[in-house]
Amino acid sequence: MDLRFGDSKPTDEERAAVDALLGPPESSWEGADRSDADLRWARGGREARDRRDLLLPGLHAINDRVGWISEGALDYLCRRLTVPPAEAYGVATFYAMFSLRPRPATVLHVCTDLACTAAGAGELCAAVEARLGPESGVRIERSPCLGLCERAPAALVIRAGIPARPACEDEAVQAEGGSGGAAPGVGIGKGRRGRNTLHATAVCAPATPATAAHAATAPESAPTEPAPALAVPQAGTPTLTLLQRIGTTDPTSLDDYRAHGGYTALRRAFALGPAAVIREVTDAGLVGRGGAAFPTGRKWQATAAQPDHPHYLVCNADESEPGTFKDRVLMEGDPYALVEAMTIAAYATGAHHGYLYLRGEYPRALARLTHAIAQARTRGLLGDDILGQGYAFDIEIRRGAGAYICGEETALFNSIEGYRGEPRSKPPFPVEKGLFGKPTVENNVETLVNVLPVLTMGAEAYAAIGTPTSTGPKLYCVSGSVARPGVYELPFGATLGELLTLAGVRDNLRAVLLGGAAGGFVRPDELDIPLTFEGTREAGTTLGSGVVMAFDDTVPLPRLLLRIAEFFRDESCGQCVPCRVGTVRQEEALHRIVERTGAAAADDIALLREVGRAMRDASICGLGQTAWNAVESAIDRLGAYE
Repeated sequence: MDLRFGDSKPTDEERAAVDALLGPPESSWEGADRSDADLRWARGGREARDRRDLLLPGLHAINDRVGWISEGALDYLCRRLTVPPAEAYGVATFYAMFSLRPRPATVLHVCTDLACTAAGAGELCAAVEARLGPESGVRIERSPCLGLCERAPAALVIRAGIPARPACEDEAVQAEGGSGGAAPGVGIGKGRRGRNTLHATAVCAPATPATAAHAATAPESAPTEPAPALAVPQAGTPTLTLLQRIGTTDPTSLDDYRAHGGYTALRRAFALGPAAVIREVTDAGLVGRGGAAFPTGRKWQATAAQPDHPHYLVCNADESEPGTFKDRVLMEGDPYALVEAMTIAAYATGAHHGYLYLRGEYPRALARLTHAIAQARTRGLLGDDILGQGYAFDIEIRRGAGAYICGEETALFNSIEGYRGEPRSKPPFPVEKGLFGKPTVENNVETLVNVLPVLTMGAEAYAAIGTPTSTGPKLYCVSGSVARPGVYELPFGATLGELLTLAGVRDNLRAVLLGGAAGGFVRPDELDIPLTFEGTREAGTTLGSGVVMAFDDTVPLPRLLLRIAEFFRDESCGQCVPCRVGTVRQEEALHRIVERTGAAAADDIALLREVGRAMRDASICGLGQTAWNAVESAIDRLGAYE
């Protein structure tokens, strides 16, 4: 194979960033100086192909150290991994957080998605741009949802290089060997030899022009983030199940986690055995909390039954749906719960290696999870002999880099493997051929954390929560025009009105968006909708991942719809024509409708319906299939353009 390497050379910093991850090159075939031995035989082959999955961590390593990825740096990384540069270029340009053009070391991401737009993100961007001119050395980028909707408007600062001190406030993490806010993107596993470069981050939410500008120019001295408990208005309530430890347990302390019931579920899992664990999860009626609501027990059983080995476990922590932030709060406030839940899922399905695919925009979650995994490994709760049971399992963190489509499970697999994050055609399904072509079980954070009460309470007690067909507790991300935004826990079956009453909805409510950008709008007179999968479906909408965004009559609805269309256009991977073309046509039509009235607008609405049906029927994955949902519901239920 002709890899067609170019003549560009990496700088010393770029070379050091790659070598810190991969170790020094062993031969000229990988970029070292040529020796006589290199002239006699080539190295690579199967061993090189097996390292293709280090492409994404390698891109992170360069981007984190330098701030952008030059041709020479990309060429050197490709030599080290024996990856064709053309393919690596396609991967690097797929992710929004990478740049292949020179840019300042400091990038300020200002969220302009739905909750932040309603909170004045447009004005914030303009004001920050006025304060930070070209001479500031700061690149300002308008960003999709940063997962900080309860503190909108939000901004995230990322500065390349090694900071003087971590941007995260977790001094306890530092003391115990963690990495604070400047955490490595890759854990151990599969014999990894290095870790990603540290980089300074600062989260600014709610952001003002002054605080955002200060964080961008001095991220190391920016105020620390508020405790995760402040995102949980119900924190401390004794009836909570999934959120019970947030605000009451030190998220950096394994001992505190165990003192509050931690690892009770894993011990019961070992006592039951893999088959009985799957039976408990099945009898509990637990279904996926990411939106598809597929029965978790069936997925686990199908994976466990596959004769092909090894089996893999993947935790999807790439929550990128606008309005969703529940997984972030769980990971920041109760990270050991996720580590324990992943261990149980792996034990039940016969997996010995797990990947935690985490949003690149979640620095504190990365710090907390990196520390939790390290501590669990040190204390015999991960590794070759967990709790002396002879069972081996370990977790490797992989950082995403800003691609909503990677929330789709097969796109996520491609991303981990070092390819563009494009969805695969199904069948075969992941339980048969998933990550690296092997049987794989994939669940999101909330789904996995639900496994703990299933085992500690028992299937029957868990199934008694909620309704007969939607069992257990559910987390809801409430933001927008409410007095107390945050993550709420309610049993399935509570009504939308009850949830909004807890959050303090305003009197001038105009609409509620359920399910995020891929969901649908409901009217203020429809608040008696039961929050179950079947209840929302009967009401002509969707529960999705639990997004509940309230908008009062001061929020311009047409602008929100246009922002949703822009989001799907930007996030479409472009693999299939219905989505690639349809999302563009949808945005164009909405632009025209804003400027037109009467018959001209009616023609564009008819076009929108036609394009929407085509995307829904023919797109390869859920992105294109749901890109029309919110616009359709706004037109049909709210009369958005009447």
